[in-house]
Amino acid sequence: MIGATIILYKPDMEITQRLLNSILEQVDVLSIIDNSPFSTNLNVPSEALHYHHFPNNIGIASAHNVGLQDLKAAGCEYGLLLDQDSSIDDDFAFRLSSLLVASKIKKRPLAAIGPRILCSFTEKVVKPRVQREVAKYDDLVCVTQIISSGMMIDLANLEQIGLKDEDLFIDGVDHEWCWRARTHNLQVAIADKVEMVHRLGDSRSKFAGLTYKVGSPVRLYYQFRNVLVLSRRGYVPWYWKLRNVTVLPIRFFANALLQENRIDRIKFMFCGIWDGICKRQGSFSKNWS
Repeated sequence: MIGATIILYKPDMEITQRLLNSILEQVDVLSIIDNSPFSTNLNVPSEALHYHHFPNNIGIASAHNVGLQDLKAAGCEYGLLLDQDSSIDDDFAFRLSSLLVASKIKKRPLAAIGPRILCSFTEKVVKPRVQREVAKYDDLVCVTQIISSGMMIDLANLEQIGLKDEDLFIDGVDHEWCWRARTHNLQVAIADKVEMVHRLGDSRSKFAGLTYKVGSPVRLYYQFRNVLVLSRRGYVPWYWKLRNVTVLPIRFFANALLQENRIDRIKFMFCGIWDGICKRQGSFSKNWS
């Protein structure tokens, strides 16, 4: 059995309904975790649905964990994680699960696989600048990390790896889980011939000839804090630590001077830096109530 978990937060229902219509044709169980302030009116058959509403927003990690536990309890072998604004083909889940099944038959130690990501802003395949390819198996490229949307997990490995790190709340959650899987000699991979359109950030901006993602001011708190938190962990790749720590001053400058809501952005960045230094985790509201 294949299940899927979709995380909602103030969704654009025209986009999200297209995703729901597509995924309902592809999976046996659907778990929706709604972090919106008000419950979302869904056009989904109730017999196919586990719906949880958390108006106070429990974060992406906790939401994933609720959904994954739903899928395991329902007897699913594979669990697909999706964001509300991702766009998938009609055979997306089948193609990913087929690759996982084939890998299991060949005794390849795969914890999860994901698609090639097409950025909805550029309509181009996202190519990480520094991520290293670890190995290649036919149509699979093993890498150090993949993003959560489009990630299909072999649920049998969850007991060994553990669930998502809820203390991180949002940013870095997907990568941290992949790095932790690798400490158990399990790999994550990209399906080289499977693509998914996904929205990365709220918009795009340029500075010094470089294009970068722009998100909401509060996301800067988690981005800055979690870079400092994760950089202390021994299993986090050195290239990730080096790249993300060294660009923090540039990101601070770009957000403090070049974006709207500059005062809010500065506040959230300073709070994130302080909490990162002090090793405080969880939600912003919990730490700065």
